[in-house]
Amino acid sequence: MSSKTGNGGEQNGGAGQQTEAWTARARRWPTLRQFAVFLENRVGRLHDLLRHFEGHQIRVVALSIANSVDCAFVRIMVSDADRGREILKLSNFPFAEIDLIGVELPDGNQPFVQICMALLQAELNVHYTYPLLYHRAGRGAIALYVDDVDLALKTLEEKGMNIVTESDLLMDDEMF
Repeated sequence: MSSKTGNGGEQNGGAGQQTEAWTARARRWPTLRQFAVFLENRVGRLHDLLRHFEGHQIRVVALSIANSVDCAFVRIMVSDADRGREILKLSNFPFAEIDLIGVELPDGNQPFVQICMALLQAELNVHYTYPLLYHRAGRGAIALYVDDVDLALKTLEEKGMNIVTESDLLMDDEMF
C-alpha cells in the first residue's frame, strides 16, 4: 500500500520511514483528532494547558470542559494535532486521543437537523458534538463523536455534506 509523503512523492512505508495518509481527494486523514486531557480541578490549570498551545502558535479550534469536584476533563482540538500531541507529552499532561468527524453546517434553516437526520438514517448514534472555531464560505462547522466514524463519513458525504479535515483547520477563511 502506498501513500503520499510530505514531499509530494509516493513511497511504500518501510522501516523507519514516516508516511502520511491521504484520501482519494488528496486530503489528509479525514477525521479530526481530539485530545481528552485530565486536569486537576484547581485555579489556573486550564490557563496552563491553553498557554502551552497558544505559546507555540497552535490555535485552539474547539474546547469543552466536563467538571467534577476533584478533576476536570477537557476536550480540546487544535489546528495542528501532531504538534499538539507533542506539546501534551512534553508538558506531562495526561490525555487520550480520539477521532471525531468535522462537518460544515449545510445551507438551510435547520443545518443541525439535516446532519442528525443523515446519521439517524444510517442508524448511527451521536455521543457528543460541539462547535468548531472554523469559518469557510460563510459556513461554520461542528465536531461529532459517533459510533462508527467510517460509516458516518460515507453517509455525510453521500448526502452532499462537506467534511472538515485537519488541513482545513489551518486554512479557514477567518482566523479567530
